[in-house]
Amino acid sequence: MPGEVVVIGHPLVQHKLGLLRTKTTSTSTFRSLLAEVSMLLAYEVTRDLPTQDVPVETPLARTTVRMLDGKKIVFVSILRAGTGLLDGMLRILPGARVGHVGLYRDPTTLAAVEYYFKVPSEMQDRDVIVLDPMLATGNSAVAAVERLQATRPRSIKFVCLLTCPEGLRHFHASHPTVPVYTAAVDSHLDRHGYIVPGLGDAGDRLFGTK
Repeated sequence: MPGEVVVIGHPLVQHKLGLLRTKTTSTSTFRSLLAEVSMLLAYEVTRDLPTQDVPVETPLARTTVRMLDGKKIVFVSILRAGTGLLDGMLRILPGARVGHVGLYRDPTTLAAVEYYFKVPSEMQDRDVIVLDPMLATGNSAVAAVERLQATRPRSIKFVCLLTCPEGLRHFHASHPTVPVYTAAVDSHLDRHGYIVPGLGDAGDRLFGTK
C-alpha cells in the first residue's frame, strides 16, 4: 500500500475493538468503549511528540524532568462520528486545541459534502491529528485533509478505528505523506461503501440513530 499505515495491534485495543464490532453492544457501551480505545490510540499517535527538559522541585530534591515542548497539538474531529474519538483523546491531552470539519456522504455518489469548517488560528506552528472512526471510501478523509492542508499546519496525522485497502489507496493517492494510524485494516468495502466486516455505521452506533 502507498503511504505510511500504522496498525496498532495492542491486545487491549484489539479486545475493545472486538466488543465494538459486536452488533449487540449497546449505544452507551459503544460510546464508552470508543472513548477508551481512543485513549489507547492517543499513546501511539503521540509517541514522537517533542519534549524538553524542565527543572522541578520534588518533595525531596530539585531535578530535571521531561515535558511536552509547548501546546501545539490540534485535534480535528470529522463530524459527527469523530466526536467519539475526540473525547478520549482530550482526556490524554486536555490542553490540545480542537477543530471541526463537518462532512456528510452523498448517498448516491458517496462524495463528501462540506457544511462546516472551524479550526484554531495560526495553524502554521501546529501539529494536526485528524479523527474519524472509519476510513472507508476515503472521500471524507481526503476532503478534510485537503482543507486542513490549506491552513499550512506543521504536520498532519490521520487516526481511525477501522479502514480497508480501497480507502487507504484513495487516501494516500491524494495525501501520500500523511500517515494513517488505525486499529485494523479490514477486508473490503461493500457496494454501499461500508467496511466489511467492519462494525456498521459508527455515527449511528455512537449516537443511537439510524
